[in-house]
Amino acid sequence: MVTNQPRKQRKLLYSAPLHVKQKYMGAPLSKELREKYGRRTARVIVGDTVKVMRGDHAGTTGKVEAVSLKHGTIVVEGVSVSKADGTEVPRPIYPSNVMITSLEMKDELRSKILSRK
Repeated sequence: MVTNQPRKQRKLLYSAPLHVKQKYMGAPLSKELREKYGRRTARVIVGDTVKVMRGDHAGTTGKVEAVSLKHGTIVVEGVSVSKADGTEVPRPIYPSNVMITSLEMKDELRSKILSRK
C-alpha cells in the first residue's frame, strides 16, 4: 500500500529509480495536439517546443535544450536568470509548468507511443 504522508511521498519521488522518474516528466499538450493524438499529456524530450505557463517566464516559448531525470527538470531556450556577477544561467523548470506546442518526432517509437490508447 502506498502511503499518504507527504514526507514519504516526497522521499519516494526523490529516491525513485530513473525508469520511474521518467514517468514524472510529462507535460500537457496544446489543444491542437490534444485533438490530433487524443491524449492530454506526453513526455517532454529534447527538441520539443514548449510554452512556459507558470512563473516569472510565463508566456515564453522555446525549444527544450536539456532534460534532467535526476532533478526532474527541463531547460528551455530563452529562459535564464542572471547571477550576482552578471552571468546568465539557464533556469530549470518542472515539466508540469509548461505546455507542449510542437512535438519532436525523432523516431517511430514516439509516434507509436502517442498513437496508443
